[in-house]
Amino acid sequence: MADDASAHSDVLNATAQGQLKSIIERIERLEVEKGEIAEQIKEVKAEAKGNGFDVKIIRKVVRLRKTDRAKRQEEEALIDLYMSAIGEI
Repeated sequence: MADDASAHSDVLNATAQGQLKSIIERIERLEVEKGEIAEQIKEVKAEAKGNGFDVKIIRKVVRLRKTDRAKRQEEEALIDLYMSAIGEI
């Protein structure tokens, strides 16, 4: 098994090995941070729910705010058109 590791280390030079290790460690740190942020978001949503807000609607509002206004208006117009076409509005 140790021979396999030394054989593979010959494939990348020392600089490349260092870069690869650094990249992997950065990704690992960011994954931990992402988990911590996800937990904070979960807590904020629980707070919103505790204050009587509809978390499902809050998620939709957040998603809509990320969308360009013109694109959002175009999508809303198409939704209205399609809903009208099938007799829903």
